[in-house]
Amino acid sequence: MKMKSISQGKPIENPPGVVRKTLAYNAEAMLCHFDLKKGSCIPLHSHRATQIGYVISGKVKFLAEKPGGEFHVETGDSYVLDGFKQHGAEALEDAELVEMFAPARDEYKDF
Repeated sequence: MKMKSISQGKPIENPPGVVRKTLAYNAEAMLCHFDLKKGSCIPLHSHRATQIGYVISGKVKFLAEKPGGEFHVETGDSYVLDGFKQHGAEALEDAELVEMFAPARDEYKDF
């Protein structure tokens, strides 16, 4: 069993204005905390993991490869992004998110 408090998470800023803290994980799933500053952008990308998130505060626009695939989330909303699907994000205001990735993302592992 593994445990990590948010205060123990190492803040990693990438891209600018987006700070991630990796929380608990194993090979099958990973929990991360994100702080996004208003105007910050995560460029279109894809990864193997399914991504499920919850908006603690703020507003974010999720971007898609194809028109019509974009959506907005705000405080109290949850969302799911399928693996291997192009997506990105733009913080419409300061935002705080918790996201789960399945399987865990190797590039986010830190213990």
